[in-house]
Amino acid sequence: MKRILIIEDTEDNRQIMRDLLTHAGYDLLEAVDGADGVAQAKRHRPDLILMDIQLPVLDGYEATRRIKADPDLASIPIIAVTSYALSGDETKTRAAGCDGYIAKPFSPRQLLAAVNGFLA
Repeated sequence: MKRILIIEDTEDNRQIMRDLLTHAGYDLLEAVDGADGVAQAKRHRPDLILMDIQLPVLDGYEATRRIKADPDLASIPIIAVTSYALSGDETKTRAAGCDGYIAKPFSPRQLLAAVNGFLA
């Protein structure tokens, strides 16, 4: 079973992702701040990370950079799931190391398609 780490500080957003992804058969881990997200990535080595950008402690950009800088974790795909949806924001997430980008509010179908695409 594929394991996904959700790094998201808003409970409502985690709940939507939790319902969608557990129903699709994925095993989930959750972190509510960037520092805990990095620690859980190191501890559990998930198959995919869904990364909010606006996070407490460490923002999603810095958390992504730290994960991608670790040779043991660098190959884990990271999808930014963020309310930052202005021109240039997707470029910033990719520059930090994110492999995918989904703007909030997202459609569950869009999120699931992106996750399945990376984990196929």
